[in-house]
Amino acid sequence: MHASIDSTPLILGVTSHRNLVASEVDGLREKVRALIAQLRLQFPELPLVVLSALAEGGDRLVAEEGLDAGAALIAVLPMPDSAYLEDFESRESREQYERLKQRASFVRMPRSMHSPAHGVSPRGEPRDAQYAAAGMFIASHCHVLLAIWDGRESELAGGTAQIVRYHMDGILPGAIERRRVTRPLLDLGDESLLCHLACSRDTGADGILPPVEPLAPLEMRWITQLGEHPVVNGIPGEFTRMFERMVGFNRDMQRYRQPIAERHRARMAEADAQGGAGRYIEPLFSAADWLAVHFQKRVLLTLRGIHVLGALMGIAFVAYSDLPGSLGEQPVMIDLFIVLFLGGVVLARMAHHRDWHRKYIDYRALAEGLRVQRYWRLAGIPADESVAFAHDNFMQKQDIELGWIRNVMRAAGLDPGPGTDPDMARVDLERTIGEWIGTSSGGGQLAYYASKCTERSHTVTVARRIGNLCLWTGIALCIVLAVFHRMLDTDISTYLVAVIGVLAFVAAARESYAYRKADRELIKQYRFMQHLFTGARKSLDAAGDVRSKREILRELGDASLAEHAEWALMHRERPLEHGRL
Repeated sequence: MHASIDSTPLILGVTSHRNLVASEVDGLREKVRALIAQLRLQFPELPLVVLSALAEGGDRLVAEEGLDAGAALIAVLPMPDSAYLEDFESRESREQYERLKQRASFVRMPRSMHSPAHGVSPRGEPRDAQYAAAGMFIASHCHVLLAIWDGRESELAGGTAQIVRYHMDGILPGAIERRRVTRPLLDLGDESLLCHLACSRDTGADGILPPVEPLAPLEMRWITQLGEHPVVNGIPGEFTRMFERMVGFNRDMQRYRQPIAERHRARMAEADAQGGAGRYIEPLFSAADWLAVHFQKRVLLTLRGIHVLGALMGIAFVAYSDLPGSLGEQPVMIDLFIVLFLGGVVLARMAHHRDWHRKYIDYRALAEGLRVQRYWRLAGIPADESVAFAHDNFMQKQDIELGWIRNVMRAAGLDPGPGTDPDMARVDLERTIGEWIGTSSGGGQLAYYASKCTERSHTVTVARRIGNLCLWTGIALCIVLAVFHRMLDTDISTYLVAVIGVLAFVAAARESYAYRKADRELIKQYRFMQHLFTGARKSLDAAGDVRSKREILRELGDASLAEHAEWALMHRERPLEHGRL
C-alpha cells in the first residue's frame, strides 16, 4: 500500500487502556467492528489503515479487528523490542505482539535524548516520554482517533487521557519537551475527530472501575472541538466533506494514473539516488504536483476563454449601438452578443461543475506542503524532533474542508515500513540543500523563483503596455473628436466613437484577466520567496554543524508553508465567475 500511487488512505488511530475488563472485551470488539464497517461502507475508496502501538489491551484489540476487516496495520513502536517486551509479562502476550508485528509495517520512535545510550530505562520519565511520543505520533498522523477510555482525566504521561487531550486541544503530555512544538492551541478550525468508546478498567485488587458518570460501558460517541455527536448519526458532516475531498483526490489520481506514474518514476530515480529517503512521500508529491499543473492549465484556458468572449461581447454591443445602420443595428449583432454571453456562461459553469479552480488551488497547496515535508524528511529533520510535523503548521486557521490537505500530509508522514532508519544517518544533507534551495548560479527553488519573477514581470509589462496603448489611443481619438468634430463626417465620427468603445472593452478584459491571475501579487510573492531562500542559503553556508543547518531548514519550511497558505487564500477569493468579468 505504501509504495502505491493509487490512493491515499483513511487512517484510524487508537489509544486505549491496557487493563480492560474481560467481560466487556467481546462487546468492545463488536463496537470496533461496527466502526470499521461504517468507515469502509461510507468511504470505500479510502483504503483503511490502523495505527496502533500494539500495547496490551485496546491497542491490540483494534489492530486484530482491523486486520480481520482487510485493513493495513502500521505499528508505532515506542522503543526497541528488547525494552518494549519488558512490559509484556506473559509469554502469550509477547507471542501475540510478535504475531501482530509480523503482519504490520512499523515506525519506531527515536530514542529520547535523556535516555541512556544502551536503551530506555525500565521505569521513569524517559520511558514515559517514549510512550508519550508514540501516542502523540498516532494522534498527529491519524484522521480518526479511536479512544477506548473510561473518560477520566489523568496526569500519567503518555496515558490515554493525555493523548486524547493532545489530540483535541494540542496540550502536550508532561514528559514531552515543549521547546519546538508550535501547534496552535486556540484553533477551533482544526480537524480533530475523536471516536470515544467508553470502557471500565480492571484495577486488580480494587476491583472494577466503571467509566466516569454519566458514561456507561460500551457507550460510543463522536467528539469534535465543537461538541459531541451521537454515533448513530454517523460521522459529523464537516468531516464527511473533508473525507470526500480525499476520495476526489484518489479518483483524480486513478483517472490520470499513467502520466502521474511517468512523473513518479522520474522522481523515484532521484529518491533512489539519495538513498531512498522519503520514498512514501514521493508518490503523493508526484501525483499532487502533476494534478496541480493539469488543472492550472484548464483554469488558464477557461480564464482566457471567458475574457476573450467578454471582449467580443463588448465589441458586438458597440457594433450594434454605435456603427452605422448598414453595419450595425442589425439583429445579427444582438444574436452574436447573446451567443457569446451564453458561451461564457457555459464555459464558466462547466469549470465550476468540474471543480477545476478549487482542485488547482488545493492540489497546488498540497504539493507545496508535501514538498516541504519531503525535504524535511530528506534532511533528517523529523528524527531530531519527533513531535513537530509539517501538517501541524499548514493552513491551520482556514476552512475545515482544507483539512483534507493536512490529512494527506499526515498519511505521507508515515514511514514506509521495516528497514527505515529513524535517525536518517545516511542522509546527504548537502545534496538535499542543493536540490531544495540551489545556489545563486542555478538549481533549486532559488532558480525557480528567479525565473518566475522574470516571467511574471514580463507578463505584467506586456499587460501594462497594452493598457497604456488602449488608454492613450482612446485619449488621442477623444481629442480628435473634440477638436475636429465639426469637420468630420458623421460616419467617421461614429467609427471613432466605436473604436474608443472597443479599446475600452479590450483594456478592461485584459485588466480583469491580469487581476484573476493575480500577476502583480504573485511577483511580490516570488520576490519574497527568492529573498527568503537567498537568506537561507547564506545562513546555511555560514552554519558550521548539522543541527544548525537542520534548524535553518525547519525555519525555512515553516515560512514556506505560511506563504503557500497565503497564496491559496488569495486565489480562492478570485474564482472563475463569468458574471464578474
